[in-house]
Amino acid sequence: MRLGILGTADIAYRRFLPALRQCSDIAYVGVASRTPEKAKKFQDTYGGFIYPSYDALLEDDSIDAVYVPLPPALHFEWGKKVLEAGKHLLMEKPFTTNLDDTKRLLKLAEEKGLAVHENYMFLYHSQLAKIKEMIADGSLGAIRLYRMSFGFPMRGQGDFRYHKELGGGALLDCGGYPIRLALELLGDTAKVVYSRLVQPKEFEVDLYGSAVMENDIGEVAQISFGMDNAYQCQLEVWGSKATLIAPRIFTAGDGVKPTLILRTSSDESKIELDADDQFFHSISKFIDKITEKSIKNESILVQSITVEKIMEKNKK
Repeated sequence: MRLGILGTADIAYRRFLPALRQCSDIAYVGVASRTPEKAKKFQDTYGGFIYPSYDALLEDDSIDAVYVPLPPALHFEWGKKVLEAGKHLLMEKPFTTNLDDTKRLLKLAEEKGLAVHENYMFLYHSQLAKIKEMIADGSLGAIRLYRMSFGFPMRGQGDFRYHKELGGGALLDCGGYPIRLALELLGDTAKVVYSRLVQPKEFEVDLYGSAVMENDIGEVAQISFGMDNAYQCQLEVWGSKATLIAPRIFTAGDGVKPTLILRTSSDESKIELDADDQFFHSISKFIDKITEKSIKNESILVQSITVEKIMEKNKK
């Protein structure tokens, strides 16, 4: 299979292409960019063609799949064009900025028999598999509470995250991570019971927020996120026997060996885990969807529904 990239986002250069190089089943063809100097940087490092426009890349019949790391407000427009061109779609999160657009893209993908994938990489890190194992085997006892948080200090005002017209806002950006994790841990019956989004007067988007979710057996997840915060990237699982803390749950890159902290009332220990490449595994998942002709996209839909519910709860 052959893949092209729409746009020269930093995540494509630093994280996506190094991981793609390790995938033997898919080859990088080139990048389309409106900024020639950025495209040249891609070519100098990774080779490939430079397409003069996004449309030019989509018109290349040799390309089977497209990675879209554009600002969120452009995801629907260009995701739709990717699918209409008959190409599989690997979309950087969030899939779109609203539920209606997500439904429309998923319906189009299903009609055309094309694979789509939302790039929440942390789901495929072996760290999460270990955490699920410890929850399931009773190491922590009965689960009393999940806490998950993801936030970082304020970036430059030119960053797309602070601009409404580009699909900015904490909920759509860093908020998506703890939401997706809560859905993974709470299961199919997870629902939103409370949310709060904070938008200071001088900003056009929400800067930070929180939400509470629960499932039918009474397990609760407290979620927090923000773009004007001290850095935090943590999952805490509070059980009746012990508490488990994962301080790098979302951002354990390929060179990072994550450490889990296990606390009881009388002791604290650390569990050293192996480094893993979650970006590589996410791309591999996308490839699997293509080869298996899988059009099951329930997780993408549920994520979008949950984000919408958090927006609705905040308005009440």
